[in-house]
Amino acid sequence: MSLHQESRWRIVEGEGPLIAVANHAGHELRREAATLTALSDAERLREEDPYTDAWTAVAPTRVVTTMSRFEVDLNRARAEAFYRNPADAWGLNLWKTPPDDDFVARSLEIYDRFYRELHRLCSAKVEQHGKFVVLDLHSYNHRRDGPQAPPADPAGNPDVNLGTGTMDRGRWGMLVDRFVADLSAADYLGGNLDVRENIKFKGRGFPIWVHTTFPETGCVLAVEFKKIFMDEWTGEVAADAHEAIRRALQSCIPGLLESLASLGAHG
Repeated sequence: MSLHQESRWRIVEGEGPLIAVANHAGHELRREAATLTALSDAERLREEDPYTDAWTAVAPTRVVTTMSRFEVDLNRARAEAFYRNPADAWGLNLWKTPPDDDFVARSLEIYDRFYRELHRLCSAKVEQHGKFVVLDLHSYNHRRDGPQAPPADPAGNPDVNLGTGTMDRGRWGMLVDRFVADLSAADYLGGNLDVRENIKFKGRGFPIWVHTTFPETGCVLAVEFKKIFMDEWTGEVAADAHEAIRRALQSCIPGLLESLASLGAHG
């Protein structure tokens, strides 16, 4: 196992073809961004994915950001990775004054370094194992009308939204189906999670990058958990629910590895 760490993320490289990524887990801003942002800590936290970093422990190889998506969003295409205007980020008033081009360029330098590291990591997995699979772990809000308002209709807001819209499902469909079946069957606080594909999200910049760069060898499952494990307005986590999700994910790992092996992974 090896550790690659810089101020904006950490990468733990372990054995095997499985990678877990939490690229919206971070909350930190570099000093100039912290000075210029018009957002409160609470406003930023509400749109970030706190606590998703702990779930990456289900995989031997883990990628976790410490940087806020409001500095640069690693799950968007490079041209969209810096939030300039409210339209880029849920209508939020983002900046006290508009960032200049040099400021944006410094954020995009971080983006470029991250993707160089990911290219190195994924290339190594291909060399070692032939194929690899990524759990791209996120969370999403379902109480946007306010802390006292009822949650959004579950019909359009599953407990788990699996984004598969950026992949060749003909190539990876067996693996996807096994993951959905295993996660749906896993125990969650004495019940089961509602797991559905592409209801709220289909996957975004990071899975697109993997599926474009490694079209025959890399599979990303964009896994969005509804914030049933926390209060999205206060940021308070429900430890039992958070741990139950980790265990549910952990129960899916054997099936993922079996499916990947059946598709021709080696090593």
